[in-house]
Amino acid sequence: MGAMAGSSLPSLGRVRLTDLIAADGLPSDRYKFAVSTLSQSLARYYVAIIEVPTGDDVMMRCVIDSARMFFHQRPYPGPEMIHTGDPQEWNKTSGYFTDPQIWQETFDYRPGQTPIEPSSGAELPPAGLADLFSLLGKAARDILDAIGCSLELRSFCFTDLLDNAPLRNGEVSTSVLSLCCHGRSTLQGGHHGTITIGQEQSQMTIFGEHEPQVDKSLLTLVRSDKPGLQIRDMQGRWLLVDGDLGPQDILLYPGLALYQATAGYISPALHRTDIGNLQGNIYGRCSLTFKLMPRASAILHCSAMTAAGHGVGGPFQQPISVHDFMQRIHPMDQLISRHGFMNFPFPVPSDGSMKTALKRKKQIPRSKPLAPSKRLRLEAQRVLKERVQEIADRKGIKLRFCGLRECEEQHIPSLDSPCGVVRTEIGWPPGVPFVHPHDLPNKAKLAFLEAYEPGWTASQDMELGLIESGQAHTHAHA
Repeated sequence: MGAMAGSSLPSLGRVRLTDLIAADGLPSDRYKFAVSTLSQSLARYYVAIIEVPTGDDVMMRCVIDSARMFFHQRPYPGPEMIHTGDPQEWNKTSGYFTDPQIWQETFDYRPGQTPIEPSSGAELPPAGLADLFSLLGKAARDILDAIGCSLELRSFCFTDLLDNAPLRNGEVSTSVLSLCCHGRSTLQGGHHGTITIGQEQSQMTIFGEHEPQVDKSLLTLVRSDKPGLQIRDMQGRWLLVDGDLGPQDILLYPGLALYQATAGYISPALHRTDIGNLQGNIYGRCSLTFKLMPRASAILHCSAMTAAGHGVGGPFQQPISVHDFMQRIHPMDQLISRHGFMNFPFPVPSDGSMKTALKRKKQIPRSKPLAPSKRLRLEAQRVLKERVQEIADRKGIKLRFCGLRECEEQHIPSLDSPCGVVRTEIGWPPGVPFVHPHDLPNKAKLAFLEAYEPGWTASQDMELGLIESGQAHTHAHA
């Protein structure tokens, strides 16, 4: 599992939820610091710690305690309770189901579908589900807006992907609150040995060390009563991320849907859950997981990223319906084989399943063709992001970017600055602020690329000149 798999991660970004709530007017210093801490932690570890307000932690603890007793009082489940994992049912799981082969039980709560009041003869579900769903749903939306702010996107740009808040009459939520119990003694039966499991949607599947799982959600919030959640960091190490959480802490990590909607700028977390130390534990490991999911009728597209000036690569230029996206099989080997996820492909299927998405694509406003100078800057930004990560991975450097003004005014003139050593090791051009590539001024982007690839700008100018000449020739003949 790696040297770091059994230890906690003290440098994981920790942010107060109240600091991430946006307000009208200029952003406060507290808000800017919280957004920066969140984005850096997600870029480096693909996970962050969110500190919920006092009182909300009591609700989470009560729901976990109620879930523990709910699962503990259940008899050994019958075959009718086994979850089949049909991809067509990705947004319809509700109530109790189990997979005895991996010692895992789940209770999914979806507003509009899962009853929370017992009918005649029915058992009482875990308590507090509706209240906790509302609390975590609001938190996830605030965090999603903060992530959009870190990418310089317009406010509420992801709203078209989400369920109505509140739901309209007759609607069923696609977001889900899952209560899970791993390794309860009733399910362990005659099984022996250490196994690890990972979470994908609302089901868990056995995997080996090189077969982690990735959620298809936009964002996932997780809290458990025992450590065991491991995240694969940018260096390929498995890190135990819930080994040292406070009572008000909950873990946050992105999923594939947000990765697709941000054109790969927000990478999904590869994760797994180790339950090998639960043998003989009568209660097992109980956890609650809230997944902010895109609604099934929405279309995943990157128009907000394009409008903000971010480069959108080929695999992300084609819109795709959420329902088709959720049913796709995303090969894990393509994710595991690299530190980053910038080039993870989502090929367009050859059948007619994209007709709906193509019809909806017409409704997405198309921008005018970019000027050659603009295309040059976007290409520089894309290449720069890849070069920075490649160099850092090759040298084993952990990146932590500064704020633009802070680095420009304080760090560059100082001989003993927080980023000084990293700038020296990575060969960052002198006088250029050490910030995220999309925050750099245009001339600084070009300066970095010229430092590592002399003549890059000239080659791009030549290529764009040929394009312009071809366009002019076409217009002349027209």
